[in-house]
Amino acid sequence: MGRITARRRVTRITVGAPRVFREDLLAVEEPLEIRVGGRSLAITMRTPGHDTDLAAGFLVSEGVIRHGDDFAAARYCAGATDEGLNTYNVLDVSLAPGVPAPDPSLERNFYTTSSCGLCGKASIDAVRTLSHYEVRGDAFEIDPALLVTFPDLLREQQAVFEKTGGLHAAALFDALTGELLVLREDVGRHNAVDKVVGWAVKENRLPLRSTVLMVSGRASFELTQKASMAGIPMLAAVSAPSSLAAELAAELGMTLVGFLRGDSMVVYSSPQRIGAARAAAAAASGTDTHVDIPARPHDPATTDLPGAPA
Repeated sequence: MGRITARRRVTRITVGAPRVFREDLLAVEEPLEIRVGGRSLAITMRTPGHDTDLAAGFLVSEGVIRHGDDFAAARYCAGATDEGLNTYNVLDVSLAPGVPAPDPSLERNFYTTSSCGLCGKASIDAVRTLSHYEVRGDAFEIDPALLVTFPDLLREQQAVFEKTGGLHAAALFDALTGELLVLREDVGRHNAVDKVVGWAVKENRLPLRSTVLMVSGRASFELTQKASMAGIPMLAAVSAPSSLAAELAAELGMTLVGFLRGDSMVVYSSPQRIGAARAAAAAASGTDTHVDIPARPHDPATTDLPGAPA
């Protein structure tokens, strides 16, 4: 698996049983410095692999590019260390002629963590990035019986998670056919989404109409924003959304689905895209059921997928 995983000697302790000494596989976490035209824009902690996708998706999220044609090239910088070695942890992006460089007022304070892609934003006002794409008018209907299959399909394709138990995943599905278009893994949930969007940039598929972004953890404000910036009309998560994510999704006309597990889900905004015609028919026949959702106790680590990282 190269730099994606690393071996480490560990001790497994079980109460009432002898200690077991063995090697374990860990998901690699290393910094990636993203430069644009030689100028540092951000550093994020990520799992190496699909770095060009990550950079391209990040630039979409920041509103720097909007089409595949805006992204000219990317190369790892030689001489990244004092000894002149290439660590493959510094990536310099070249934009197409005529594409403006990133606005300095929107630059991050040079460092983000794998758990929070918003840490270090210059100001809270910079968070609500204006999307180039409108998702409110993206009208389609997905069968809920199809939607509930997405978490299992995502989990089945998490090759590195299967070995380490330490990665988040994001996948893009065609809402009309249910086809899994692309899946990416990373120690950072926001990086996994950026890698998915970056794949779409390189395939020149933006905006991502009639698609569903499925994530293996929670639905945060930032993931909702990233989906919006790529023109994705539906975000689904196996765990809970934040209040701000739900507010932003409602404001944008995006369908936000949480607790997508087994054969059920909770829809927080724009439910008309999920079996709208069947729901209307059921309501008209008097078979639709309305219940009050009881207060939910604390969901430990909000469990994500079984064994997934918090």
